[in-house]
Amino acid sequence: MHRNGKLVRVKSNGAEETLDTPALAPVSAAEIEAIAARDHENPPLHNSLPGQLRPVPRIKTLRRTLALTQEEFAERYHIPLGTLRDWEQGRSEPDQPAKAYLTVIARDPEGVKRALHPLPR
Repeated sequence: MHRNGKLVRVKSNGAEETLDTPALAPVSAAEIEAIAARDHENPPLHNSLPGQLRPVPRIKTLRRTLALTQEEFAERYHIPLGTLRDWEQGRSEPDQPAKAYLTVIARDPEGVKRALHPLPR
């Protein structure tokens, strides 16, 4: 799909063929709410259910971005594995120094790795 909303098929030679798609009928906000209310597997979110969603801990996102297992991340950055698991599972939160350290890891993961594991001379 192009940014202009046109749906295309890319042929084996790289040429694009525009596909005819029927225009969607406009839907009002009330109709959207009614449709969402009928979806029992994905009920709409609203403020009457605080804590309904828990944010994904940043540490887990950071670790996955670096494509590391919990064990690899913990070993590479000298973080106790149990502590890392507690952070990721929401049982505890990093304190301010740990948050600062995680920020440094996020900004320069290879630099932190080099600083903690210097190459032998």
